[in-house]
Amino acid sequence: MPYCPLMKVLDHLNCAVVKPTPPPPPPQGNSFFVMTNFLKTEGQKQGLCPEHPAPRTICSSDYNCRKGWMDPQSKGIQTGRCIVYEGNQKTCEVSAWCPTEATEKVPRPALLNSAENFTVLIKNNIDFPGHNYTTRNILPDLNISCTFHKTRNPLCPIFRLGDIFRETGDNFSEVAIQGGIMGIEIYWDCNLDSWSHHCRPKYSFRRLDDRKTNDSSYISPRSPGYNFRYAKYYKENNVEKRTLIKVFGIRFDILVFGTGGKFHIIQLLTYIGSTLSYFGLATVFIDFLINTYSSKCCRTHVYPICKCCECCAANEYYYRKKCESIVEPKPTLKYVSFVDELHIRMVDQQLLGRSLQDVKGEKVPRPLMDFTVLSRLPLSLQDPPPIPGKPEAIQLLSEAATPRPGNSPGWCQCGNCLPSQLPESHRCLEELCCRKKPGICITTSQLFRKLILSRGTLQLLLQYQEPLLELEGDSTNSQLRHCAYRCYTTWRFGSQDLADFAILPSCCRWRIRREFPKSDGQYSGFKITY
Repeated sequence: MPYCPLMKVLDHLNCAVVKPTPPPPPPQGNSFFVMTNFLKTEGQKQGLCPEHPAPRTICSSDYNCRKGWMDPQSKGIQTGRCIVYEGNQKTCEVSAWCPTEATEKVPRPALLNSAENFTVLIKNNIDFPGHNYTTRNILPDLNISCTFHKTRNPLCPIFRLGDIFRETGDNFSEVAIQGGIMGIEIYWDCNLDSWSHHCRPKYSFRRLDDRKTNDSSYISPRSPGYNFRYAKYYKENNVEKRTLIKVFGIRFDILVFGTGGKFHIIQLLTYIGSTLSYFGLATVFIDFLINTYSSKCCRTHVYPICKCCECCAANEYYYRKKCESIVEPKPTLKYVSFVDELHIRMVDQQLLGRSLQDVKGEKVPRPLMDFTVLSRLPLSLQDPPPIPGKPEAIQLLSEAATPRPGNSPGWCQCGNCLPSQLPESHRCLEELCCRKKPGICITTSQLFRKLILSRGTLQLLLQYQEPLLELEGDSTNSQLRHCAYRCYTTWRFGSQDLADFAILPSCCRWRIRREFPKSDGQYSGFKITY
């Protein structure tokens, strides 16, 4: 804006040279300012004068004033003197533009209250460089006489200032007294696809300054509203003077944001893939719950006491179906199976001279048997056809115990066990019977003879694993004997992981040795796998 030249103004007695001062610069960026109220302090010149009364400037003597000191809110530098301000009130003298600015009350109503009817045209251009698309808010069919209305004219870019404040629930006349800051938000939500193109602005308004403060003093930094000062300088009788003007008004900040996009097959596939990956977290969470509620602590302490947690015991079933237990190889780990117990016992401790029969151990659920292995057995093992008129006899291992022979060891419960041939220090490892309580020995059962002692069955299993295996010579009994050992452990323990650490009962071990003896009659005994 060009400056006006110097002008000479003639008065009755004084000659003044006035240098017009341009108005204050507008706010930078996407903002504009509307002046609504002001205060003037005219005829100020540099000199000495009393400070305006305030808690830090009121004094009773020169002792209360500090020479050269200036408060951040003061109008000048103190001289160290205490002089009369008005009547009996004294304040510290300052070197400043005098008279100092008075804290007069802001005019009510605002001097420029009619600015409520001002209108403003906002032009906004947007650009999406990624899609090579540019547009603006001035539509081709715009009616230049329109005024924005939220429902009737939502796309009109001409705004009446009073309507903007009405949209936010404020009164323009009240805000105009001390000023304020208003945000005009322009939101673009653009669909740039050719078959469904849509790109129109949406206008909204929001009050940005703090309207809840209770400090009404307009010189306080906490005072509400928006204001600033500027001065008009001139000379009068060769003395430089100024008119200080404090301007109140409303600053409008234009805030533009939004999104724009097009359909892209690669991005769609990426989004679908990332969405599907979240479903994987569901299985991780469920596994965590199953592992938590299937823990040993819950089985031992929670389920027996808390009746409402019994339903959580079903998690153990899912855990066994999903997870396979891996046994850690330890020198002291052993598994024992008694024919009169439904579970398996795990012994993970040193025997220290005690018979394995007498060690209690920890109960382990017996794995489910895979009956598909029965299809490998020869046809001769199938049940014979029933004989008419003759009832079928079923052998029961739970029958009453028969009298035990006198030469059987004390830890034997079936009467068929024999003492171990191992050294005294390792003998307790083989002191194990097929039963926990007295009863019929498992070696007397027909199933034991068919599965464990049948030479044809064992030969079939060996040749099933090695079709070219030759079963001739002195090694035949050794191969059949060790195959019988494996058949027993697989039959009684179900899982190969448990069978690797299984201990055969003495009665079963000696019955297999009698069926497939060694020429010298000396056997190595139990050997730890790991």
